[in-house]
Amino acid sequence: MFDKSSDFIKKIKRNFFPFYKNKELKFVFNKLQEGFPKDTVAARFVGGCVRKHFSNDEIDDIDIATILSSDEIKEKFKNTNFKIIDTGIKHGTITLISEKLKLELTTLRKDLETDGRHAKVEYIDNWQLDSERRDFTINAIYLDINGNIFDPQNGKSDLKNKIVKFIGDPQKRIEEDYLRIIRFIRFKIMYDFELEPTTCKAIKLNLNGVKKLSKERILVELYKILNLKNFINLNESTDLKEIFTLIFPEFKNLRRLDRLIKICDYSQMNINLLLAILLIDDQDTHEYFGHKYNISNNIKDNLNSLAKNFKLIKENKSFFNKDLEKNIYFNNKNYLINLNILNFAMSPSIKLKDFSEILNKILKSKTHKFSVDGKYLIENGMKQGSLMGKVLKEIEIEWINNDFKISKDRIKEIIQFHSN
Repeated sequence: MFDKSSDFIKKIKRNFFPFYKNKELKFVFNKLQEGFPKDTVAARFVGGCVRKHFSNDEIDDIDIATILSSDEIKEKFKNTNFKIIDTGIKHGTITLISEKLKLELTTLRKDLETDGRHAKVEYIDNWQLDSERRDFTINAIYLDINGNIFDPQNGKSDLKNKIVKFIGDPQKRIEEDYLRIIRFIRFKIMYDFELEPTTCKAIKLNLNGVKKLSKERILVELYKILNLKNFINLNESTDLKEIFTLIFPEFKNLRRLDRLIKICDYSQMNINLLLAILLIDDQDTHEYFGHKYNISNNIKDNLNSLAKNFKLIKENKSFFNKDLEKNIYFNNKNYLINLNILNFAMSPSIKLKDFSEILNKILKSKTHKFSVDGKYLIENGMKQGSLMGKVLKEIEIEWINNDFKISKDRIKEIIQFHSN
């Protein structure tokens, strides 16, 4: 029997019900087409949604290119159910949001001046020229609401042949926006494409340009890379690994990815865990990385917590044995599973058999819940007041240290002792 949530079923659905068949999208395209003759195409899908459509991947963002200006778009949708947001008005981008859709509409343009970060643009109505200012051929495939393709840069062919290629001169494309170097890495990993020597050379010559980019833009791209399921295979490409480590020198422990490959069926990878595996070391590299890129407090706290507990694992041989249920109580099972993965990835001496045994122990261990509260104390003779918190903590500690057991009589003894 098929699993309805499987990738196989999703791919079948995407083939029979392509994303552009959506009724709300048809409404948007009809609105954009209003006032134009039939032989004039007012709007087309472009970028990631088209690329993912042809590579049979799940589509999350929808970008639409149009000959209409931002003001014309806003005028057409002002009395509709769409909320209008000036996302990137300087570059002709408007976001439309409904209950089920989020669309980015951008006016066709060409870049007049660029400095590696920002561009001075001119709005146009020429689809060919719009395609020429884009980064990669696979991102310059256009699709109208009826599924008709406009592919001036032969991106569909490159996608089929597993080639990530800059449009025109790689040097010029990179100099227009140095973030394209990191985006190139992402697409290379995502599709496991070949790395062309010309492209590789142009990237290596322009790596210093990445320093001009804001840390926020770099971090967004890095997180997208780390979220790729193929990222753990990074070490298979010497050139790509070299480029990645030159941009992110903090990731000195990429060899740990080879250990992850052995347990990829077990692990539920996430950004927090992957960052911990790649950054935690004796030099507190995770702290330096957090400061350099101003990562969120949530990720920073998680890295610090995993680093602290990894040290405890090394110091306390009972962490995953005698003390396992205590550690599950103070944290949770998912956290302990992550710690087990971290410990395996960072410790070459640990065998796969040992990792599996610990994982099974965690999964089979009991999850305990402390049921004594303030109401219980009052019902058993304790007066309400500031002392209650101290008494609850004392009872909880004794309960934990006694293998999560404590009698009612013992609880009453503790209450009476503190009530006298």
